[in-house]
Amino acid sequence: MMPDFSKLYEDLKRTRDEIKLKIHLGSKDLRDEWSDLEKRWSAFENKAELERSTKDVSDAVKTLGSELKDAFTRVRKAL
Repeated sequence: MMPDFSKLYEDLKRTRDEIKLKIHLGSKDLRDEWSDLEKRWSAFENKAELERSTKDVSDAVKTLGSELKDAFTRVRKAL
């Protein structure tokens, strides 16, 4: 996996884990958004696994990672 993508993946995973611990205290809207993010995370993680095996990170996976990063930041600020 490319170094920049590895860092993005690990940063997203760590941020996701931190938010997951706090989300149960959030509002219904945040829990609903979190549910959607969990689905998107699953898709990202599956694609990341494929990309690891080919060592070629596609633009689509990078875009999804960037979108998740922005969404995680938004949820973290709302907590």
